[in-house]
Amino acid sequence: MLSNNVYLALIHYPVTNRENETIGSALTTIDLHDIARAAMTFGATGFYVVTPYEDQQTLARKIIEHWTDGVGGQVNPYRKAALEKIDVTASFDEVLERIEKEHNTGVKSIATSAKMHRKAISTDRLKTEMKNDAAHVIAFGTAWGLADDFIEACDFILEPIQGPRTYNHLSVRSAASIYLDRMCNS
Repeated sequence: MLSNNVYLALIHYPVTNRENETIGSALTTIDLHDIARAAMTFGATGFYVVTPYEDQQTLARKIIEHWTDGVGGQVNPYRKAALEKIDVTASFDEVLERIEKEHNTGVKSIATSAKMHRKAISTDRLKTEMKNDAAHVIAFGTAWGLADDFIEACDFILEPIQGPRTYNHLSVRSAASIYLDRMCNS
């Protein structure tokens, strides 16, 4: 189980496209469901969906409402419990502010990326770093990943997940689950 008030954030802006241009991406319902379920399974305190687009915020809230207050929650109480962890915000700064206010302490931000970064650390090292009193938020990028400026602004950057081959393009929901498992079980 995760410790020290660990949160997840699914970032839809600023992320990059395949040409490494900064863009905003559309949310997908499966990412919300699967990352919320992983957050619940591994004990994350909360899960933020970050998008500056009002139509995407409205869509996310409708999905969450269906599974928490609507018929979806009656049919599947396990999914209800997981989706109750989701909060929708317009920016990552808003995420940091909310967590700081909730815990009255600093918040350490952690970027993830499929690309190796010169300052990347292992999940084992991150677990050591997380033993302080700060809350932590792990940011996952949609589209082709978090924008470089976003990554550079984070306190920590996790090493990419590497398989035995050179192919390295996991879905964000798969990456979130793998990182959470490594942080809890390795």
